[in-house]
Amino acid sequence: MKAMILAAGRGKRMRHLTANCPKPLVKLWGKPLIEWQILRLKKAGFSELVVNTAYCGAQLNEFLGDGAKWNVDIKISSEGLTFEEALNTRGGIVNALDLLREKGSGEPFVVVSGDIVTEFDYSKLFSKRQEILDGKSKGHLILVPSPDYHRGGDMTIENGLVSRTNRTHTYGNIGIFSPLLFENVEIADVPLFPWFYRFIDEGLITGEIFEGKWANVGTPEELSKFEEQIPFLSL
Repeated sequence: MKAMILAAGRGKRMRHLTANCPKPLVKLWGKPLIEWQILRLKKAGFSELVVNTAYCGAQLNEFLGDGAKWNVDIKISSEGLTFEEALNTRGGIVNALDLLREKGSGEPFVVVSGDIVTEFDYSKLFSKRQEILDGKSKGHLILVPSPDYHRGGDMTIENGLVSRTNRTHTYGNIGIFSPLLFENVEIADVPLFPWFYRFIDEGLITGEIFEGKWANVGTPEELSKFEEQIPFLSL
């Protein structure tokens, strides 16, 4: 099963830190944010990765290479070299679909953001693969307690399914998806949500709540806060 790391955005809330550097290359605990994701995915058993790039894409391409320095295979899904060319979340997945799926196969794939820091064990997602292949669901989302910047939340879990009837939690930017969800969808600058809500409302998406350490490092202040902590990521 392949995994995609979303890395095309600008991260403008990081201000001066991303003026000339893509957010996934901002360092935390001595490593770029995206490198933590690569290492965590590798530890969980993922060896084939796809990374989408746009803003400062040349820097990301040079840093990532083909993945050999981490003993993984990395394919780049280029959307351009500027922020304006980035295709957002849904657009980025659709643009990379040929790299993520086997032709004629319903093999699911994992998608994670390149700028989150979490101790979530990505190997747990393999147990959801067969459920998707068997048609029991079309995807599986990891929800987290709503962070300060999104106190209203956007969804919850009811009987194992993601639901919007109560908005107790927030999508943690970690999910596993059937490629069938994205077939015949146009490549355009479109976010995953609210478009994806249709599948949730149809009862097609399972989910779980993760209450361990997780953060979307969105500002210089948050980055400094984490730098002062004892690193909680293990390799």
